[in-house]
Amino acid sequence: MHILVFQHLAVEHPGIFRDFWRAEGHAAHIVALDEGDSIPDMAGFDLLAVMGGPMDVWDVDKHPWLIPEMAAIQHWVRVLGRPYLGICLGHQLLAEALGGKVGRMAKPEVGVTETALMPEGRTDSLFAGLASDLQVFEWHGAEVQSLPKEGVILAANAACPVQAMRVGDRAWGIQFHVEMTPTTVAEWSAVPEYLSSMEAAMGVERARGLEAELAGHLPAFNTLARRINDNLLAKVGP
Repeated sequence: MHILVFQHLAVEHPGIFRDFWRAEGHAAHIVALDEGDSIPDMAGFDLLAVMGGPMDVWDVDKHPWLIPEMAAIQHWVRVLGRPYLGICLGHQLLAEALGGKVGRMAKPEVGVTETALMPEGRTDSLFAGLASDLQVFEWHGAEVQSLPKEGVILAANAACPVQAMRVGDRAWGIQFHVEMTPTTVAEWSAVPEYLSSMEAAMGVERARGLEAELAGHLPAFNTLARRINDNLLAKVGP
C-alpha cells in the first residue's frame, strides 16, 4: 500500500501510525508542505493522511500552500474517491476544502478529555469495535463549525460539537489526536503556538504536568489508534 501524508510541521508526523505502517510493509510518502515540498501526482496512492499543525485553515496569506493543499484534498475526496484520514488540522482542512466552515473556539481544548460517539458514529466503520464513550487527547483552538455537503457528525463533546465526521463514504476527519508517542508532548510544547494554547486551556501548573498525565493514558490511546488504523486500512481498495 502507498500512503500519501501531508505534513505541516516536523513534530506533527503520523506518530504511532508510522510504526503500524512500517510493520505491515506499507510505504509512506511524506510531503512537508511547510518546508516547500510539492504535492505529487496522487494517482498512485491508496490513502491520504493529513496531519495537524500550528496554522489555521484561514492562514493562506502566511501559508499560501494551504490553497493547493485544499484543492488536492477536494480532488482526492470528490474526484478520486479514495480513503482519507485527517487529524486535527487535517480534519479542519477536510471540512473547509469541501465547503464547510472552520472557526476559532471560545477557549482552546487541550489535554485528556472525554468525547462520545453519536448514533452515526456507533455504526461507522472507522469506529467499529470501540466503546461509545472515548477518552481522547486534544490540542486545538479551532473547530469545524459547519459541515460540508454529505458530512455527518460521528463524535462530539461539550467543548467541540464536531469531534469526528465522515464526508461521503471514505473520508474521515477526527479533531482529537490518536497518533501520540511518548515524546509527543515534549515535542509539541517546544512550539510557541502550542505552548500558548496549552497554558491558556489548562493553566501553567497543569500544563507542566501534561507529559506525565499523558504517559498514564498512552497504552489505551495506542490501542485506540491501532483499532482506527485497522478499520481505516480495511476500507482501502476498490
